[in-house]
Amino acid sequence: MSITTCVFDAYGTLFDVAAAAREAADQPGNEALKPVWATLARDWRLKQLQYSWLRAVADDHTDFWQVTGDALDWAMEASGLDDADLRDRLMDLYFRLSAYPEVPAMLAQLKADGMATAILSNGEPKMLAGAVDSAGVGDRLDAVLSVEDVGVYKPHRKVYDMVDDRFGCAPSDVLFVSSNGWDAAHAKGYGFVTAWVNRAGEPVDRLSWRPDHILADLSGIPKLAKEA
Repeated sequence: MSITTCVFDAYGTLFDVAAAAREAADQPGNEALKPVWATLARDWRLKQLQYSWLRAVADDHTDFWQVTGDALDWAMEASGLDDADLRDRLMDLYFRLSAYPEVPAMLAQLKADGMATAILSNGEPKMLAGAVDSAGVGDRLDAVLSVEDVGVYKPHRKVYDMVDDRFGCAPSDVLFVSSNGWDAAHAKGYGFVTAWVNRAGEPVDRLSWRPDHILADLSGIPKLAKEA
């Protein structure tokens, strides 16, 4: 069975989740952020994920924009930052995150190769639209799928079901790509062919499944999709 559909997680996979804190730290007036931006970015992302998991387990869903703001509040307090204007600036930058440099060409190549392409994300539709528009890749995506349509976060199987509902393909026809090892692992358990984009060189998560492929960035995805 050959791959017909390439599906990507959004945050941390196509879009650089550290970009908001990094860019804000370079702006005038944000001197207090400059020495702690990397710590804030790490804490922000970790709490964002933790809050999504906890809400899914507790059946206490709220959209990812709220989760993102709650996580930022925790991260700012942990870094000793109490600045409402800075918070607003960070959230604005997160709404229009930068894509990783290889993303536009990678998506263009997939489309040239005849692949269907999509995002499957915890993100709320408006924030996903903001990131896609900012990156200028909307014309290279066939669908942007949000968990808001099913009301639960990854790695619930209802989220992965959305790919079949949209494209009518078998799980084995799908190459699912995520920067989250746990996401790639659970998608593997669902039946997708999976690639973990492990930019930081982290250990493999100890879960019931392992990603099929581990890559340092997204540049090899078109070749992998052809050969998988």
